[in-house]
Amino acid sequence: MVNLLRKVWESVSQRSASASSSSSSTNQPDRFDQMTYLLTSSTGDFDPIPLDIFIQILKFLGPKESAKLSSVCRFWKFIVADNRLWIYFLQNQQEPWDSIFFAETHLRSGYPLQMFPTQMPDLSFMHIYAQRAQVPGAIIIDGGSGYCKFGWSKYASPSGRSATFLEFGNIESPMYSRLRHFFSTIYGRMQVKANTQPIVLSLPICHSDDTESDIAARKQLKEAIYTALFDMNVPAVCAINQAVLALFAARRTSGVVVNIGFNQTSVVPILHGRVMHRVGVEVTGMGALKLTGFLREKMQQKNLHFDSLYTVRALKENLCYVAFDYEAELRKDTEASFQVAAEGWFTLSKERFQTGEILFQPRIAGVRTMSLHQAVALCLDHCQDSELSGDDNWFKTVVLSGGSACLPGLAERLEKELLQSLPHSTSKGLKVIPSPYGADSAWYGAKLIGNLSTFPGSCCVTKKQYRQRSRRNLRW
Repeated sequence: MVNLLRKVWESVSQRSASASSSSSSTNQPDRFDQMTYLLTSSTGDFDPIPLDIFIQILKFLGPKESAKLSSVCRFWKFIVADNRLWIYFLQNQQEPWDSIFFAETHLRSGYPLQMFPTQMPDLSFMHIYAQRAQVPGAIIIDGGSGYCKFGWSKYASPSGRSATFLEFGNIESPMYSRLRHFFSTIYGRMQVKANTQPIVLSLPICHSDDTESDIAARKQLKEAIYTALFDMNVPAVCAINQAVLALFAARRTSGVVVNIGFNQTSVVPILHGRVMHRVGVEVTGMGALKLTGFLREKMQQKNLHFDSLYTVRALKENLCYVAFDYEAELRKDTEASFQVAAEGWFTLSKERFQTGEILFQPRIAGVRTMSLHQAVALCLDHCQDSELSGDDNWFKTVVLSGGSACLPGLAERLEKELLQSLPHSTSKGLKVIPSPYGADSAWYGAKLIGNLSTFPGSCCVTKKQYRQRSRRNLRW
């Protein structure tokens, strides 16, 4: 192996100068010419080596050294450009390969996505690898009504969190001063100047009806966000609906997102990365706060003493689950304990699954609202009737998002209820996918955008573009 690599580098040093001068004047050969050249060319001592062995050698050398070999001759250029090699290098990145492949094949053309995408072009993963290495990344802010997550797209996970409502109030209300304070605080905590990096921002799931008042409210909120950020000299802004970002995190561009938020649960139909408001976004008054409050009441009834709701929330996240069969679960021994830091041990029994059950039976908590499976079934019926796409399966992937959507057993129970309540034509092929990243799903969807090989490109709006389009309706 040492002698072989030595011969490789000798070949580089002897032929790189002449090859680089001639390659600039030679047009890129098509695939047939490349194969013909490969079969008829000679590499001297390398002729007996199979192509797969060449690829293994390049994997050993790494991406930078492999790229240098492409200047030696057309033979080496063809070998180095092999997609298998660069897929291997991309698979060794921090970001999962499945997510990289999804982003580069579905999102690289920019946002909004094409409603009727053409056939996927041939991709050079060597080119994609080089572009991704040069992308500066972006600041990501996912500002939910309960908690805000923020950080760099190059990081593996959010670098910070804050309790949005408690600290900033209702940021879904389009008040310039409140939004300006919110963004300034986040930039300060990240210790970064606003004018240094583009931003990928999640838009809250609110004002979801297809009425004139809700359309105007969505436009007003988005304009307030753009104005606040551009007044802070942010160079470019990419603002995408929170449910759409959660869908991207699950590596889908079409489907139905069930977002269990802080105050409510939203069922959002999405086609080619666009929220289908005209189909109808279903909303129930059951959110994470109701679940935590219900568990708190159950603990108080058992005379379990705790200092704050954060203790109850910790128990909900670590002990609670959703029963596949509620009546059968009532007959089981489900007692379990968990230790909360600085509070000690807590033991729960039926409360563990009764908490999640109020999503399916709200009356248990004294709440008058649609159950989760009823809201999702209604949305799926509307999608079926809308006939928006020639593909009748676009809405049959249901993706859960939000911290409370991580309750074990929720996806299985919801799928069971939907299959029992929907007609076969609607339920055939239906699949419920667990929350891919829990409460951080939208943040990870934004991370895919911020690390795209084409970012910021057509994904973002600059200050100049915003001013030119300020009188138009910015669709989202």
